[in-house]
Amino acid sequence: MEIITFKDFYNNTVQLSFSDHPFSDSPKHVWCLCKFKDQWLLTEHPRRGIEFPGGKVEPGETADEAAVREVFEETGGSVSELKYIGQYYVEGKGGKIIKNIYVAIVNKILLKHRYFETNGPVLMSELPEDVATNKSFSFMMKDQVLEQSMKYALQHSLV
Repeated sequence: MEIITFKDFYNNTVQLSFSDHPFSDSPKHVWCLCKFKDQWLLTEHPRRGIEFPGGKVEPGETADEAAVREVFEETGGSVSELKYIGQYYVEGKGGKIIKNIYVAIVNKILLKHRYFETNGPVLMSELPEDVATNKSFSFMMKDQVLEQSMKYALQHSLV
């Protein structure tokens, strides 16, 4: 099992792996790289900025179910295909977080009057090269989790 270790935006040590659930079989967080047709589907968090959808696994639901729910709540996107690609572990001020990373293929977007915790969907044909320094983007988009996950997804023709 290969583990990539690096520091995140807040200088916490992150361990990232594209193996099958290397840190936990039941993680409490999910994050989805979403594709809708030929565009990336992101969301805009009112405080953090633009980011891929994700969040906490609710009691009684699996991480896969949480991923599908979070995409819908934050973007209105209906997931037609969900692919687990990896997991990461970070220990910060608030404790440890283990998060599953997915590629989600979205087949339709329902425009809603209200989105859960976000300002709704953001579509981009390409992610800008300056994501790491662009103030419009969330801190979650500014470390190697995004970079390595995109590289993995593209290498394995998942998007």
